[in-house]
Amino acid sequence: MGPRKKSVKTCLMNSEIPEEAISDETKDYMNQLSHEVLCHIFRYLPLQDIMCMECLSRKLKEAVTLYLRVVRVVDLCAGRWWEYMPSGFTDSSFLTLLKKMPDVEQLYGLHPRYLERRRVRGHEAFSIPGVLEALQACPNLVGVETSHLELVESIWTYMPHVHILGKFRNRNGAFPIPPENKLKIPVGAKIQTLHLVGVNVPEIPCIPMLRHLYMKWVRLTKPQPFKDFLCISLRTFVMRNCAGPTNSLKYVPLVTGLASARNLEHLEMVRVPFLGGLIQHVVEDSWRSGGFRNLHTIVLGACKNALEVDLGYLIITAARRLHEVRIQPSLTKDGVFSALKMAELEFPQFETLHLGYVDEFLLQSRMANADLVKYGLADVVENPGIITDIGMKAVNEVFSCIKYLAIYNCPHLHNPYNWISDHSRWTRLVDINLVRCHALKLDSFGQFVELLPSLEFISLDQMFREPPKGCARVGLSAGTGIGVSSALVSNQNSNNDNDNNAQNNANIHDNNHHHPDDSDEENDFRQDLQAGEQQFAADALNEMEDMIQEDGEVVAESGHETPAHSQAVIPVDGDDEQAGPSGLQRVVKPTPITVHDSESDDEEDSLELQEVWMPKNGARRYSEREEKTGEPVQSRELSEVSKTKPRHAMKRKRTADKSTSTSDPVIEDDHVQVLVLKSKNLVGVTMTNCGITDLVLKDCPKMMFIHATRCRVLKHLKVENAPIVNRFDYAQCKKLNMDQVLDQILRMPPERNRIIYLRPMQQVDTLTLEQKLFSGPYPYHICIIHEFSNPPNVRNKVRIRSWMDTIANINQELIKYEFFPEAKRSEEDLKKYPKYPWGREIYTLEGVVDGAPYSMISDFPWLRSLRAAEPNSFARYDFEDDDECTIYAPRRKGQLSADICMETIGEEISEMRQMKKGVFQRVVAVFIHYCDVNGEPVEDDYI
Repeated sequence: MGPRKKSVKTCLMNSEIPEEAISDETKDYMNQLSHEVLCHIFRYLPLQDIMCMECLSRKLKEAVTLYLRVVRVVDLCAGRWWEYMPSGFTDSSFLTLLKKMPDVEQLYGLHPRYLERRRVRGHEAFSIPGVLEALQACPNLVGVETSHLELVESIWTYMPHVHILGKFRNRNGAFPIPPENKLKIPVGAKIQTLHLVGVNVPEIPCIPMLRHLYMKWVRLTKPQPFKDFLCISLRTFVMRNCAGPTNSLKYVPLVTGLASARNLEHLEMVRVPFLGGLIQHVVEDSWRSGGFRNLHTIVLGACKNALEVDLGYLIITAARRLHEVRIQPSLTKDGVFSALKMAELEFPQFETLHLGYVDEFLLQSRMANADLVKYGLADVVENPGIITDIGMKAVNEVFSCIKYLAIYNCPHLHNPYNWISDHSRWTRLVDINLVRCHALKLDSFGQFVELLPSLEFISLDQMFREPPKGCARVGLSAGTGIGVSSALVSNQNSNNDNDNNAQNNANIHDNNHHHPDDSDEENDFRQDLQAGEQQFAADALNEMEDMIQEDGEVVAESGHETPAHSQAVIPVDGDDEQAGPSGLQRVVKPTPITVHDSESDDEEDSLELQEVWMPKNGARRYSEREEKTGEPVQSRELSEVSKTKPRHAMKRKRTADKSTSTSDPVIEDDHVQVLVLKSKNLVGVTMTNCGITDLVLKDCPKMMFIHATRCRVLKHLKVENAPIVNRFDYAQCKKLNMDQVLDQILRMPPERNRIIYLRPMQQVDTLTLEQKLFSGPYPYHICIIHEFSNPPNVRNKVRIRSWMDTIANINQELIKYEFFPEAKRSEEDLKKYPKYPWGREIYTLEGVVDGAPYSMISDFPWLRSLRAAEPNSFARYDFEDDDECTIYAPRRKGQLSADICMETIGEEISEMRQMKKGVFQRVVAVFIHYCDVNGEPVEDDYI
């Protein structure tokens, strides 16, 4: 022993390593801890990690055995209820595990990915009988958490004393309902929360313990599935798109059972064909004993028999605690709110109202109503809500505390400004969401927004649609469903139109000397209309909406100047954005159009008028045929052009023609629709599929973001007063004027950092764009990122904000506390630096993120040094990002604040100070995604 000690000392002296360092490195701290301390540590570890420690050492194995012997609550999924339990279990291994836990009372996370229905002799598998055997080996077991349909049914059958813990949510739910998804619920099942999706269930029995029942796509197979329904502890009842009995009387026990649940808070019924008036009678019988008195959420959708009194009685009964109401289109009427107004109730906690509510499944499903009925759902065809501006005024008089308003597909709403009155101020409205309210007037909506003192968020979807091309000339009212016939009938008494028509006819007579009695025939026709044949005119003019194309000429409906006639128009040269045929004069020529009454095919009336656009200077115009084929069309004199071949009267059936007013070859500019926003508290606006061409931020001191997606004709942005808006997101806006939008944003006073996301649908001249931005009078550091991932990757887009703010914070610290010179961008600077790099330190970074290349050109200071720096002691590795999968990962390098970063780049700061180079306080990042530049939008779940 002596010589060995001596050799050890000699080794230490030669290597000059302290004895304490070696002992610290080789010391086994875990084995020195007591069993009690180890068991305490195990409480914070997943079960899978605990079991892995058994094989590390004898002491750890003893500690694991001791821990399992006393543990009472076990979670096989480590708290992640949405995942599956570890794979690899068999009946024998699972039984062995549970036998090691004799005192276990609650077993969570029993979510096997697959279970055999029965055991097979000689085959080791994980089966339902094996799981039951293992559970029965735990004498103190009180509850189990699972999501397996067959397993929970077996537990109810063979272990009825065991509770189903947490929320039972079956997996693999789908529509159409899979036939293998079956569940039989016993009477008195020990369960508190039951979520069923895509399951076949015979009936819903009496379950006294049940608190939350959620059924979606559930097929109720028994003829009387609610015969024994009674859940007195129920707080939430949701029944969406379930296949139940078609007889409305069979839902009577359901509604009476719900009235017996005195603590019911959330009632949601979608496509439930209960008997109309049933809820009214049940409420009358039960409200004194507390039925429906504690409701805070009421949702009725696609309940085809529901009446206004059913909804009204529920709302009145629950007035004291009501928070949210979603109303199906058939009940979205003025009368509902007029009646509630007469009730003179107060709703002190009410916040959310959804008018014209349609379930998301019905909106997203591609199945027709007949297909849904085939799979057992109720036969319901929803029409749009018929609420008007008068009803909306009553809405706020009833719900004076409303904060969130959503309106879907209510075409009879026109003037939001009229929703405001002395008793309807909408003083607490915070969020308004409008979808498919096509008749809403844009200027009235802007006035309405200006008068809302608390409004913060606006969401517009399929609103203010642009009129189809040709509407301005043919009398179509875009988006309202009012065709040319209605427009003509409403304008038939216009004296100005008659005068204009007479003058046009006189011009024809002077030039062509044809049909001298056209004016008389027209007046006779109008007199017939005034004599009481408006209905005939409407039917006849509906026929006129079909356009007849012949020899390159298109016979279209009439414009505003001649509302009772059809026009033939020769196409004019021009690009897509060119306005109508300026510099042209009209030449009117009669041409017959035959109109048939549906009652008699023998009675024919003809109306003759044709209008041709000709240049005032006699210059030759080319037709579409010449442009396409390249063959010249013979030039004609004015008299020859006005001549038309006689057309024979044709009888046509009442069918829609493929030609519409939108196929008119006259090139017409987009209808200008300007949304002017003026609001003291408005924070953000989101627009999707809107027909707005210009967005003006007139006075929005708190505005922070603008999101526009698939707004086809959105072109311009004007910022008058919105100093802190910092996020702009334009995705798939086909006609967006990128140069104008960027110039408008960059000219804003530098009070905030700005980030601009763009997904153009046309090719972008990157060199010109970069030159305009870097050479312009913009007092920002600028960064342009070109992202080429397809499908689009959001990693760079999301991470940009963190590090662009870091750069700005460093600059502000230097200017404020280190007396660093602040850069300017005056007219003198622009003249001083007329060429690249325009007085900026411009550099380029390139790389690949998830297989897709990106390119960044920027004059951001400090960024290159921060990217190249080594990680410091603050480095974080608890997330995926690193330099290989994003442009810059500051947390991976420990660069968590401006102060830490300034320590890293101290030398570069000193160099710039000596060179007396200034920095801007604010930065702008322009992120351009190029996945849509070919004109075809790429599907993206993130927009």
